[in-house]
Amino acid sequence: MTGQFSTVVLMCGLPGAGKTTYALGLVRRGYVRLSIDEVVWRRLGGRDAGRVLAAEEFDRLKEEVRREQRRELVDLMLAGRDVVVDYSFWSRAAREDYKELVERHGCRWELVHLKADRATLDRRLERRNDEDGANAVTVDRALLDRYLEHFEEPEGEGERVIAQPPL
Repeated sequence: MTGQFSTVVLMCGLPGAGKTTYALGLVRRGYVRLSIDEVVWRRLGGRDAGRVLAAEEFDRLKEEVRREQRRELVDLMLAGRDVVVDYSFWSRAAREDYKELVERHGCRWELVHLKADRATLDRRLERRNDEDGANAVTVDRALLDRYLEHFEEPEGEGERVIAQPPL
């Protein structure tokens, strides 16, 4: 199968916006989910990555996993599977890169931008920061400020915006 009927959903949004919750809903509908955070968490033995590796090593591991998952995405598209890529897709360049990859393999992409205001993000992250696991990476206010500063919000990229999705 060429993958021409596959759909690849690209999740986009800040921490706490609901990307993983939305992606898991797609998994229940038969999508395969790719998540860098989960693979990194497993490779570190479920330990808090921020305390285990220096920032440079952690970034290197995340990049290694991203490359592996990019190859896996191609294999899944060629097999005709629907996929949800549960990343943040912070930059327009990264989103364009993945959209081109999907189109090059005869598949269609959907860009889903989950959007929540600062108060909602703060409230959700405060609750999530008390949890443990691959999908509960701690994000404090200072880190969220950095994310907000560098996030390139999609506009005119064919995105579907879901404002303040319920969790």
